[in-house]
Amino acid sequence: MDSIFTKIIKGEIPSYKISENENFIAILDAFPNVAGHVLVIPKKQVNKLFDLDKNLYTELFEYSRTIAKAIEKAIDCKRVGLTVIGLEVPHVHVHLLPLNTEKDMVFMNKDGVNLSKEEFINIAEKIKSFL
Repeated sequence: MDSIFTKIIKGEIPSYKISENENFIAILDAFPNVAGHVLVIPKKQVNKLFDLDKNLYTELFEYSRTIAKAIEKAIDCKRVGLTVIGLEVPHVHVHLLPLNTEKDMVFMNKDGVNLSKEEFINIAEKIKSFL
């Protein structure tokens, strides 16, 4: 069965796309911890990070690095954090989060931020401009 991410990749569910290539897509998280929270997702649906083949695993982190560098230029933050949790969707994905405090990385019972459609679009465009 297709994950929600596979449905996004197929264009069945809308998203705020940052970047895409043959193997990956980067989108804004629909329920962000902070403004600029990006998900990097392999197009191949694999449940667990360490089940990716070695090349795809390596490419995932190279692609994530490129996106993180753009986030760092686009969003006012001290650094960009990376985490892989993988319990909420059975499809490998990397969270890239602009960080100003450790609290920005907390996922449990998170309040997150509420962004308007216009804010999502503006953030996506700003990050894209640095790619």
